Amino acid sequence: MADTSTGQVELGFVEAAPAWRLRSEQFPSKVGGRPAWLSEAGLPGPTELACSLCGHPLAFLLQLYAPLPGRADAFHRGLFLFCCRTPPCCVGLRVFRNQLPRRNDFYSFEPPSEDPPPETGESLSLQLKSGAHLCRVCGCLGPKTCSRCHQAHYCSKEHQALDWRSGHKQACAQPDNLDNTIPDHNFLFPEFEIVIETEDEIMPEVVEKEDESEIIGSMGEASEEEMDSMAKHESREDRIFQKFKTKISLEPEQILRYGRGVAPIWISAENIPQEKDIPDCPCGAKRIFEFQVMPQLLNYLKADRLGRSVDWGVLAVFTCAESCGLGAGYTEEFVWKQDLLDTA
Repeated sequence: MADTSTGQVELGFVEAAPAWRLRSEQFPSKVGGRPAWLSEAGLPGPTELACSLCGHPLAFLLQLYAPLPGRADAFHRGLFLFCCRTPPCCVGLRVFRNQLPRRNDFYSFEPPSEDPPPETGESLSLQLKSGAHLCRVCGCLGPKTCSRCHQAHYCSKEHQALDWRSGHKQACAQPDNLDNTIPDHNFLFPEFEIVIETEDEIMPEVVEKEDESEIIGSMGEASEEEMDSMAKHESREDRIFQKFKTKISLEPEQILRYGRGVAPIWISAENIPQEKDIPDCPCGAKRIFEFQVMPQLLNYLKADRLGRSVDWGVLAVFTCAESCGLGAGYTEEFVWKQDLLDTA
């Protein structure tokens, strides 16, 4: 991510990418798959990554690489967003921030190579260099182990049972080959790279004026009474939704908008947070808007099931204005969910 202190917004789009580009050492921004953790120390554990509503393990939704220019302690900085995808809940959300200086215990001081590594196989490593084991199902911290082979690690009994049903019952007898025998558990979201482009600040205004001209032109034959009546019926809801549509009309495939400290765009007049709704960081600093996930991402997640599934209008993430360093691990931040039609 670039410096957005000037108020400029960056847009995120999904693209297919080879597996090596989405590994931690490439500092990726990505959707789905398993998290490409930044720091290997202090990962959020099963309690932090359980849905606060239904208690089931959350699924990794996306991560952003968002370093802060001029901050030596945040030379590397990542934001990790998780959501509940367990019907009938599909509501819980949690987001975590992690940052590292350029010289750290996990990555080279020099930037990563743009060339694919000599070994580009699909073998999955479920143990970090720090020694921490990851869950075979979700790629999060896995403190539990299979009682038979003692090689497979899990975040929860729920994911252990899911892996057992999905094929570990047979693979358990060949523990040396476990990393190459991970089945599809139908838990992870499809994996994509997030590529970033800077939003054109002039063109959306042109589109808005063209839309306005079209509307005025089509009303040329309307009487004064009809115009007054239409004006009265234009609600705040209509205006906000129209502004949202106009803003994204030039880049309708955008799945994310990033702008630290800028104002988010809302899809509805309902459930827009006030300042009092955004809790301060435990360090005492205010939280500010950093990025929002757009509803277009839902088209790529293949999350539809019978009954309720993952859904949102806008997911707005607010982070510590000071991007504080509360310990060496992952700091929880705040996410606000706005539905397209909020009936709460």
